[in-house]
Amino acid sequence: MPVTLTPLTGGNGIALTSARPDPDLATAGWSEREYAASGTASAADPAHGSAAFTTRVLVRRPERAPASGTLVVEWLNVSSGADAAPDWTYLAEELVRRGHAWAGVSAQFNGVESGAAAVAVEGAALQGLKAVDPVRYAGLHHPGDAFCHGIFTEVARSLAAATGAERVLAIGESQSAYLLTTYLDQVHPEVRFFDGFLVHSRGDVAAPLGEPGRGIDLLAARTTGVATPIRDDLDVPVIVLQTEGDLLGRMNYLPARQPDGPLLRVWEVAGAAHVDLFQIGEWEAFLGCPDPVNRGQQAYVVRAALRHLESWARGGPAAPAAPPLEIVDGAFVRDDLGIVRGGVRTPVVDAPADVVLGEAAPGASVVCGLFGRTLPLPPGVRERRWATYDDYVAAYTAATDAAVAAGFMLAEDREAVLGELRPAPGS
Repeated sequence: MPVTLTPLTGGNGIALTSARPDPDLATAGWSEREYAASGTASAADPAHGSAAFTTRVLVRRPERAPASGTLVVEWLNVSSGADAAPDWTYLAEELVRRGHAWAGVSAQFNGVESGAAAVAVEGAALQGLKAVDPVRYAGLHHPGDAFCHGIFTEVARSLAAATGAERVLAIGESQSAYLLTTYLDQVHPEVRFFDGFLVHSRGDVAAPLGEPGRGIDLLAARTTGVATPIRDDLDVPVIVLQTEGDLLGRMNYLPARQPDGPLLRVWEVAGAAHVDLFQIGEWEAFLGCPDPVNRGQQAYVVRAALRHLESWARGGPAAPAAPPLEIVDGAFVRDDLGIVRGGVRTPVVDAPADVVLGEAAPGASVVCGLFGRTLPLPPGVRERRWATYDDYVAAYTAATDAAVAAGFMLAEDREAVLGELRPAPGS
């Protein structure tokens, strides 16, 4: 049976955790509508059968602006205990300018019914939708994460029909990337609905299939699971985008690292953290981290990844291949400044005015570890490296143009990237 979409109204309005302002969708000719999506979903494990559900889906799409025919469906992230859309934050500029419709699906139990947070921020008690706003979301019902993959599929299928989408891409970051890894390995071969996947910042294991009536225990899965690469018999394009901070430490993707394939590209972004200043914005101080959080440029790389994935899914050329980050004996190979070698290069690592790192200082909190850090250059290094500020600007500009030429940044983002030039000393 098709999913029924019923507009959600009242209460306190749309609940979606975000620390960064959204684009002005109305001015861009876009609409934003939230629905209760009701239907029946099958469990990934046939032993659990199927179950009725009513979850939340948020749809942002061009109405008075040209539409591309592509629908991008984000598996909303519940690591904080509440729904968040980290990939919308990174990708909003690209989605709007290209005319790709976007939908955020509350696919997991904890995002609707509440549950333990995988990553807690001190002083922030985040909850599922029904607890956050019982007036608006009282009618939702999630039968448990045994059915989350089926819910994601069925909601996306109905949205594609409702929007007339010609292509449908699945995206998800962090915990959602763990779930998409499981989806690719165990669910996609059976349903074959999505036309491409952007798996952003996964760890080494795949998420468990889940149980009825409760959310998955990702922390337990990471302790007891085995490293799980994505299957190598893909029939649709997949880009796995990993930050420096994802390879070792808490995320520990390294044991699951795999080579590119005919329909697989793995990008590892030097100097990038699992999350960064682009995500947290003016709320950085709220984290209480000992150092400034990572000020890398993964946002622009994520946008380039989506551009390549969407074109690839339409039958265009494969996304460019990237060298891996250099790791020897379980440790990154770094230059004299401590910047990792290899990987996808951005201007802040190839023309550095500070040192962006994927991990925080030893002893930092879990959340600060995910946000990495940014350290000043050692005294005198900037002056030895750049005789004048103009020399630095020239090197940074050349690095920007090299990243665009390589396909890891977009020409449309060039001015924004140049706007991130570090100021002249003393200014």
